[in-house]
Amino acid sequence: MKKKEPMHTRMRRQMQKHKRPMIIYFVLRAIVLAALILSAIRGRYENVAICFLTLVLFLLPAFVEKNFRIDLPDTLEIIILLFIFAAEILGEIGAWYVKVDGWDTMLHTINGFMFAAIGFCLVDLLNRERTFQFELSPFFLTVVAFCFSMTIGVLWEFFEFGMDQFFLTDMQKDTIIHQFGTVMLDPTNSNTAVIVSGIEDVAVNGESLGLGGYLDIGLIDTMKDLLVNFIGAVVFSTIGYFYVKSRGKNKFATHFIPVVEREDNESQPSEGEEKRED
Repeated sequence: MKKKEPMHTRMRRQMQKHKRPMIIYFVLRAIVLAALILSAIRGRYENVAICFLTLVLFLLPAFVEKNFRIDLPDTLEIIILLFIFAAEILGEIGAWYVKVDGWDTMLHTINGFMFAAIGFCLVDLLNRERTFQFELSPFFLTVVAFCFSMTIGVLWEFFEFGMDQFFLTDMQKDTIIHQFGTVMLDPTNSNTAVIVSGIEDVAVNGESLGLGGYLDIGLIDTMKDLLVNFIGAVVFSTIGYFYVKSRGKNKFATHFIPVVEREDNESQPSEGEEKRED
């Protein structure tokens, strides 16, 4: 029976194998710990909770690699770590969601890309597992990855909507618009949209909000998030498609595609590599 590898030996081997992600991990963790201490001193306990959550999320790549024997490429692991830091620390604590134009849009695009990678990985690993008696074509494999990413994106928008409705959090950020069409103002009740344009201000209870236009409550933000999630999912699905079509030859795709580890800690060869070995 094979002797179980000591934890410190495995950690040292992982650090040697994934040097760049480990450097990024320790730098980001140090920043989060500093933010945690500073937030605690200032009495910002909500930010303290966000820092704790971030530290836990930072452990996800290592947890997946250890428990599912999946080797995450350095590039993908770095993207995951930076995404968590950008979303939680910069976005929430640093308020970059409101201070930096396009910050939320950028993160939703990356989110679409990452979850397409996760969906692709889950199905591709089953596709290569000899104990399962099915095999998907490259096209259907990428379709599943795309659908997985879009499903996660939709579920997240459901979460944002629920938080806004029940806790008034405004996770679905509002947008200022200057015209809209609505059938509710149609005097004939014939389901014809009436165009309201040239809106320069909106008043609530007789008091101007001083916004310079009409306040859209989250709809445009939600649709924009789903659109950029779609773009990210399409980008990765395209990469994944050509990866499967040329297994073992597409060097660019290997930076984003996780692989299964063998019991002897070597990554499982791809189909193209197996053919060359044969």
